[in-house]
Amino acid sequence: MRFRVLAVGVRRLGAIAAIVAGAAIASANATPAAAGITAFKQAVAEAASDDRDIAAFYRENGFDAVWTGPGDAQRDRRSALLSAMEAAGMHGLPAGRYDTARLLHLLRDVRTPRDRGIAEVAMSRAFIRIARDMQSGVLDPASVDDGIKRKGTYRDATTYLTGLVTSDHPRAYFRTLLPQTREYTRLLREKIRLERLIGTEGWGPEVFAGALEPGATGPAVVALRDRLMAMGYLRRTSTMVYDANIEDAVRRFQAALGLEPDGKAGPGTLAEINKSPATRLALVLVAMERERWLNKERGARHILVNLTDFSARIIDNDRITFETRAVVGANSHDRRSPEFSDEMEHLVINPSWYVPRSITVNEYLPQLRANPGAAAHLRLIDGSGREISRAGVNFAAYNGNTFPYDLKQPPSRGNALGLVKFMFPNPYNIYLHDTPSKHLFNSARRAYSHGCIRLQQPFDFAYEILSRQEADPQAFFHRVLDTGLETQVNLEQKIPVHIIYRTAFSDARGEMHYRPDVYGRDARIWAALKQAGIESPALQLASLQIPEPQYFPTPQAAPVRSARQPAAQAPVRARVSQPEAQRTSRSPGQSTSSGGGMHVNQKLKRFGSNR
Repeated sequence: MRFRVLAVGVRRLGAIAAIVAGAAIASANATPAAAGITAFKQAVAEAASDDRDIAAFYRENGFDAVWTGPGDAQRDRRSALLSAMEAAGMHGLPAGRYDTARLLHLLRDVRTPRDRGIAEVAMSRAFIRIARDMQSGVLDPASVDDGIKRKGTYRDATTYLTGLVTSDHPRAYFRTLLPQTREYTRLLREKIRLERLIGTEGWGPEVFAGALEPGATGPAVVALRDRLMAMGYLRRTSTMVYDANIEDAVRRFQAALGLEPDGKAGPGTLAEINKSPATRLALVLVAMERERWLNKERGARHILVNLTDFSARIIDNDRITFETRAVVGANSHDRRSPEFSDEMEHLVINPSWYVPRSITVNEYLPQLRANPGAAAHLRLIDGSGREISRAGVNFAAYNGNTFPYDLKQPPSRGNALGLVKFMFPNPYNIYLHDTPSKHLFNSARRAYSHGCIRLQQPFDFAYEILSRQEADPQAFFHRVLDTGLETQVNLEQKIPVHIIYRTAFSDARGEMHYRPDVYGRDARIWAALKQAGIESPALQLASLQIPEPQYFPTPQAAPVRSARQPAAQAPVRARVSQPEAQRTSRSPGQSTSSGGGMHVNQKLKRFGSNR
């Protein structure tokens, strides 16, 4: 049987490459049509038999050809698939993963209906793989770092194939698989810009100096000037002096890098200025992969916490309505804040703090063994939730495994959770909350907590959260606060919360920002992308390091100020901790969250949708 081959032209990033896609069509004098159809369908059934979803799709469509038929629709699908495979590298996807050469070889070698059936299923397999990578990412997030609690948007093969077949424009269908966010578009634009820079001279020579300040002169100042101009922070100038223009440019650079914008090129600033375009490109490629992991509708109103930026924002229709500084988990194995998405359901005003079990036995029990009167601000609670007098407890008789009590701090201005917490119940016992340790927000890099997210302006955050259901949210909040009672305020509409980790991101003006890889997660993702076969000029040139775990001294206690002025409130005690799981001996109706949970909230006065 003889077959003719259709050629499909595919455009490849500025160069036209004629790629032959083998679509076999029987000639007029071929074997009888019925025999050919039967052989093709049998081959499709056999080739797809080890993939339940693909096999189900072909059974449902009567084993008709999606890719290798003679019609315009099949030709358009072939062209769209091969175009997507050829353009994979542009989107930071590992082009070698799709084995385009092998697929083309199969298509070229089609001679019989059986060959065509095998090629048909091979194209479907290639399509499913690249479609999933485009939509959900190349990597499994949790396998890279256990602090990433995300899964890409998963669709079965039948859904993808049906979506393609029912689309009148296959190329447009492929485009819909990619993240449709402005952020992804900006990251792609930055990727292309950095690749061009790497192909030339980058940003010029590095700045060899320990530190530079306004008024300085010499070769290091010239190198600083040239790099700032190449990066776009300084207009063209021939000055040889660290003048006011360079000082302003350094401030803009520092702001874009999350550094203290003092206009002085200290060691930290120079270290960032000297980083190569390749290192920045690696972060952009990682951010594109992360954008694919979060490729879903985020909510017209949502809360966005970027751990590397130490910030929390309320977003309404892609615009920042409110933002505040945040403190995130410290970089140690039991304190790093996880990444995940959930929905905020309620606030707790005047919250109690239920001390996490690990902190109870590792930090407070040793103090109580030495001095039963230690940590007097905490109450001793038994398994039934009753307060127990310390006088009758021999703390020396217990260790971390046998200690039968919990610790609780009642509501107060000095409570570790401050005066309000924002709850989005989740398996990781993470939430947003106030803190008495306000001085920590003065640091540029704020990784101090046990995992939860502390807010610098929690009252203003609460006013904005409540603005959709209260005519005067500030008055309502303080009316509840002034009771001094632990009170749950339900939200009439849940608000999506996304805790993300982006070391490369853009602002509303489209300008790029970079942040430190505080937990080393992006360095791990970069290593995994390289192992997956990503192709980039950054492969050999980028330098991403995993930082060593960090341990911070306990903050010093300070006098308490008025609860009405939370932004200026001084720290009142040393301990500010993440809620973790309580002892498993709690009754089934009780929450394991140390942030309060239903064993408290069932007894609370409530406001909101069910009041």
